[in-house]
Amino acid sequence: MNKKEVRVRFAPSPTGHLHIGSLRTAIFNWLYARHECGKYLLRIEDTDRLRSTKEFETSQIESLKWFDLMSDEPIVHQLDNIEEHKKIAHELMKNGLAYPCFCKPKDAEQTVTELSSGIAHRYLGTCRDKKWTEQDLQKPHAIRIKIPEDIKEIIFDDLIRGRISVSTDQLDDFVLVRTDGTPTYNFSVVLDDISMEITHVIRGEDHISNTPKQIIIYDALKKEKPFFAHLPLILGEAGNKLSKRDADVSVEEYRKKGFLADALLNYLVRLGWSHGDQEIFSRDELVKLFTIESVGKKGAIFDVKKLLWLNGIYLRELNFDQMLKAIDDLGQDYKQGLLSNWGEDQLKKLFELYAQRAETILQLFEDIISLSESPKTLDLNLISKWSNEKTIDLLRSFVEKLESISSMEHEDLLNLAKEVCANFDLKLVKLAQPIRLALTGSICSPGVFDLISVLGKQETIKRINALIKDLNL
Repeated sequence: MNKKEVRVRFAPSPTGHLHIGSLRTAIFNWLYARHECGKYLLRIEDTDRLRSTKEFETSQIESLKWFDLMSDEPIVHQLDNIEEHKKIAHELMKNGLAYPCFCKPKDAEQTVTELSSGIAHRYLGTCRDKKWTEQDLQKPHAIRIKIPEDIKEIIFDDLIRGRISVSTDQLDDFVLVRTDGTPTYNFSVVLDDISMEITHVIRGEDHISNTPKQIIIYDALKKEKPFFAHLPLILGEAGNKLSKRDADVSVEEYRKKGFLADALLNYLVRLGWSHGDQEIFSRDELVKLFTIESVGKKGAIFDVKKLLWLNGIYLRELNFDQMLKAIDDLGQDYKQGLLSNWGEDQLKKLFELYAQRAETILQLFEDIISLSESPKTLDLNLISKWSNEKTIDLLRSFVEKLESISSMEHEDLLNLAKEVCANFDLKLVKLAQPIRLALTGSICSPGVFDLISVLGKQETIKRINALIKDLNL
């Protein structure tokens, strides 16, 4: 017997930008499909017409493209299948597996009042056994599933959590199609998964409560059920559901802040899955090692500091072209801003220097752009521990000797600085830190002689002279 091809799907609703938790779900689906040599599919669940927008759909797809997580087959839009879903619901009614419900839907105010009073919001089966005709269907009505009375519990084996059992006493004859004619989430999901031949449903644990209802629909349709796997939630530092307080929850925000797709993917996979103590994985390694059974049951804490550390490691592995591409991902104007201020050779050197200190691409960009202009103000207090009555003469001597040399290589500049400091019987730091302030406006930066080499002789002299002028005031 041939093994059935694995087919999984990621099914976001375009009611907002892609959430970081949803992204991890997409990644786990993609990894499982690749590990099993199966298919990873994308379905846009756009039946919420009030909140779904084309703008959010475009944003979500762009985020998935950024991570190279696009569908192996044409994208499915749930809204395109609505009429077929309604047709199937009517077939279930004709077969006695569902029934029309003419009860007036409760308004939002009544529902809130009942819930606040502790009244369970359950349907009591008022229309379950009523006779109805095709003429009756001309009246406003919903369509409800008829849960078989001989079924006392719904049991399924979760690939992550093991056996789960839910008593049917906790369920009512839930709605398949609303009074306004729109199919409900659980009904449409099942029908689309059947149509797309999905074999494994991998999603967040917040969907566990939906699974018994979906199994009832599969059974009513006499269709083979997929395997279910419910992923643990991503949690904030306090163990609560991830919120804006803990981290940005929109994938778009991470892109704008200069995180790298591969670093973020690596980090999210490790939230709930592990392979020994290994922290850093290539995509090929993840595909080879990933199994859904090795995903943990407990929620994982989102640690921004650890993500920054990991992103810094990935950043330092980029070559020049990859660095430019990553900066281009920040937005249209970023790369052009660098290229209009620096030559290619200068940029290569600056990337090398600043990448050793940066944690994000945005930080790298801001540091390099900042260096392209003379500091607007110089806080002399920053160099108070290194400056004295000799500082001005020390800086003037360095400028004088700098004007006379031809080489701007690091070693030659360092030797020149050492010679000047020796003449004044001062340590090198007494010269290096004031120069650093003059060049960058800060006392923290890459090597000062490396920066001089990139900036060039005339720009360096101009900035040092500006510091001398301020010290003279």
